[in-house]
Amino acid sequence: MTFTPHGKHLIAGEWVAGDQTFQSEPATGPAHSYSVGTVALVNRAAEAAEDAFWTYGYSSRKDRAAFLNAIADEIDARGEAITEVGSAETGLPAARLQGERGRTVGQLRLFADHILKGDYLDRRHDAAQPDRTPAPRPEMVMMQQPIGPIAVFGASNFPLAFSTAGGDTAAALAAGCPVVVKGHSAHPGTAEIVAEAIKAAIEKTGMPKGVFSLIQGGKRDVGTSLVQHPLIKAVGFTGSLGGGRALFDLCAARPEPIPFFGELGSVNPMFLLPEAMTARAEALGTGWAGSLTMGAGQFCTNPGIAVVIDGPDADRFVASAKAALEASAPQVMLTPGIASAYHQGEARFAEAKGVTTVIASKSEGREARPNLFETTGAAFTANHELAEEVFGPLGLVIRVGSVDEMVSLAKGFAGQLTATLHMEPGDMDAARSLRPVLERKAGRVLVNGFPTGVEVVDSQVHGGPYPASTNFGATSVGTLSIRRFLRPVAYQNLPKELLPEV
Repeated sequence: MTFTPHGKHLIAGEWVAGDQTFQSEPATGPAHSYSVGTVALVNRAAEAAEDAFWTYGYSSRKDRAAFLNAIADEIDARGEAITEVGSAETGLPAARLQGERGRTVGQLRLFADHILKGDYLDRRHDAAQPDRTPAPRPEMVMMQQPIGPIAVFGASNFPLAFSTAGGDTAAALAAGCPVVVKGHSAHPGTAEIVAEAIKAAIEKTGMPKGVFSLIQGGKRDVGTSLVQHPLIKAVGFTGSLGGGRALFDLCAARPEPIPFFGELGSVNPMFLLPEAMTARAEALGTGWAGSLTMGAGQFCTNPGIAVVIDGPDADRFVASAKAALEASAPQVMLTPGIASAYHQGEARFAEAKGVTTVIASKSEGREARPNLFETTGAAFTANHELAEEVFGPLGLVIRVGSVDEMVSLAKGFAGQLTATLHMEPGDMDAARSLRPVLERKAGRVLVNGFPTGVEVVDSQVHGGPYPASTNFGATSVGTLSIRRFLRPVAYQNLPKELLPEV
């Protein structure tokens, strides 16, 4: 299937052109024109979503599951075109886009199966006790219900899995909530073709047209008006700390505050324990380099920091990582803006007090080359900027004097998406001392692995304490993510015929 973008917005089943356009900035191939989003379009999309909710929010789980599977089918039918357009826009290799498409349709099918089982409703029932004294007890039934229209912001680093039909959209639609997507300007063509797939699924399954809308591009006022629109009841966001925090504050300042589920990034520290370093320091260094450079380091789970005990094993680890990083080829970054921010991060670390440069990058333009730095636990603690994420293949080794200092350092970290222990059986006591700290700091704790690669399963948590995410009780990956778009409702003494579908 070939695809020629038309550059329009999808508003409640209709392709709508705007008065102004912007040019895409693809990594390869020609640029295309796309309509600029407006506040008026936000209003139309939100109103259509609210109208759709009165039907879609009360549709059967079977019908919603069929809709999710239809979206997956339509995306797969456009697979070759999605790969072609997505690779041109982002610079990501075809294999990465194919894998991400598999994850995207897998999420949709996973949620279809999940809602058919019905467990997500968390149904609870307390039978009436009319003869209880001193007062009778009424019959109580509780279950989760959809909250209403949801705003979703496309992510720059995942044009499929965290964007138009990604995890946030899949979870919201599964819950029974219509979705308004604010497309990311880094991949508008990919967003458009996926929106075409959703539109086709809506028509195939007879869903209300307002159940999904895509608004392309737009200035800051489009995102602002979307999160502040009174008909929007929650927001899903994956992106930068600064942008996410600004939107979070807007949600909190509304006359009716709404939840903002922002996944804002992380440095994902690894703690390499003594026995593991003695046994396999070189392999750990090579493995870290591979994880650090995967996708040009443009993953929110990129393990940017390695904490090691100073000594010969640490030297072996750093030498191995250095050799592997120097052998890696430069990679194209997702956008010129992301590349520019990475270059600024390189310079900031190279000039930081108490930091030793192991590899000084010579990145230029939209390319990224790896950078590697070292520091001490004391210097890291004294300079909070060293704990800030640099989005790209930049690694920092922190040398400490003991396991006790490692534990103390761990306590000073802000919230993270992941934290990793590399250990051998002889490290068990050290691991026991670190585990309670790490589980307070991160949503996912790993042993003997690397955090890049997020399994989409029931037990996954992709979130964590702030600033990793704005809601430490939520996840943006896995079936638990549906809970973000539901709220519990208790029904007292309702006749069975009046209760919602169970």
